[in-house]
Order: sequence, then C-alpha cells, then structure tokens
Amino acid sequence: MGYFRITDWDSAYTNGAYIVDGDRWPAAWVEPARHFRDAMATDGRARLDLAYGPRPRNRFDLFLPSGLPKGLVVFIHGGYWLQLDKSYWSHLAAGAVSGGYAVAIPSYTLCPDIRIGGIGQEIAAAIEAAAGMIDGPLILTGHSAGGQLAARMVTTTSPLAASVRERIRHVLPISGLHDLRPIMKRSMNAQLRIDVAEALAESPALLEPMSDTRLTCWVGGAERSEFIRQNALLANIWTGLGAATATVVEPDRNHYTILDGLADPEHPLTRSLLGD
Repeated sequence: MGYFRITDWDSAYTNGAYIVDGDRWPAAWVEPARHFRDAMATDGRARLDLAYGPRPRNRFDLFLPSGLPKGLVVFIHGGYWLQLDKSYWSHLAAGAVSGGYAVAIPSYTLCPDIRIGGIGQEIAAAIEAAAGMIDGPLILTGHSAGGQLAARMVTTTSPLAASVRERIRHVLPISGLHDLRPIMKRSMNAQLRIDVAEALAESPALLEPMSDTRLTCWVGGAERSEFIRQNALLANIWTGLGAATATVVEPDRNHYTILDGLADPEHPLTRSLLGD
C-alpha cells in the first residue's frame, strides 16, 4: 500500500503553472468582460459601480435581464482574497441574464488590508444591497476564494441579515476553498494572516449549513487534486448535516475554463445554477 502526503502546499494550490498557457489568465477575461459591460450599458441594462459600503472597493455591478427579473444571482470572484476585482468577470453574467435573472458582481477589500472574516462581512453587505434592488429568490455562486465566500453566506453563523438569508434558494461554489487550514501552510499566509481561530470561524467545511440549504459543489476534472478534494469535502460534510447536496466534476475543465459555462444559458453549469 502506498501513502500520499502533501509536503509542498504552495504547489498543491498553484494553478497556472500546471496548465498549458496558464499564464494567459486572468488577462484573457479582460476583453470579453469589457465587451459585455459595454453592450449591456448601451442597452440600458447595466448599473455600474454601485456603492454598498464606505471603502473604495465596496462597489458592485448589476446586470439586468430584458424583462422583470426572476430573481438575483450574485457572483463572487476569486484571486485568493489577494487579487483582482469585479471588472474581470462581467461576461460570466451572460448565462443567468439570458435566463431572466439579474446578476450582481461585487468587488471587495483585499488582504492584507482586511482579514478573510472582514471580506465576508463586506460580501454580506454587497448581497444585501443588491437584494434590496431586486425582488425574488437569491442564488449565490463564486469561484475559488469566492466559492468559500458564497458557501460562508449559508452557514448558521452567516453575516447576512435573516430576511436576506431566507431568500437564498441555491448556492453553487465553483472550485471552492472550503477548509482554510491548508491555506495557512502556504507562503501567501504572510498576507492572508489566517490563524486557527479564523480557519475555524470562516471555513464552510467546519461550519453547519442553514436549514433547507441546497448546495451544488462544482469543479473541473483537470484541476489540481486539492481543489477536487475540497469540492467533494464540503458536499460530503454538509450532507451529514442535513443539506441537500450535489457534487459535479466537469470533465477536462481546468481552474480557469471551469467558469466558461456561466456565459452560456444552455450550459449545464448555468442550468444547474438557476435550477429552472
């Protein structure tokens, strides 16, 4: 019998270096995101840079369907809580907008200017602000670090107001980081400053889901093994805590191409997200 032990935690959670032409992301998203924003603004269906809090990055973009929204989807971006902003991901709203939903994409303050728990508070404020503008059910999704933030919103210690929590119909983390303890072993923790107390408080896999939670954990089959493990981990644990869960490993998708389906209203990822 062979045993496996991770000794290089930086390598275990590094993506681009293990993908052919992996260094072209995130720049590859800039142009399609800008094109989508411009087209939606021209059509009068984009509300950009809406404030949800006092800090410079407390802004979100809201994209509207052509008719009355069926509800609101919130997409929370990744970047290991250290990088990027809402502008890279606008085009990923296309699938849900075509399906009749409004889509909000927030930015948030980045570490080390904030702790991960503080980012969670900001995301809750962003969701509440967007939910105040759009009636109907709420659907939460997010990528990588954003997957952790999305799942965190449906835990019993959620920072969301009760009236907003009650509207959440589905949460779909994509390649989520649901147990923060391994991230403590990465060199980037010098900036993240995750300690044991924060890992216990902010890791969805170490928390209990709200009653009636419906969770779909989605990951690419070509991703690093730790992302596939973390994806399965949350669904496994929350199944035992009473949530309705599903796990999807989409074949041949890597940590970046796994998001492509969100731009397509007919893709299984968008159809699962909306649950129509």
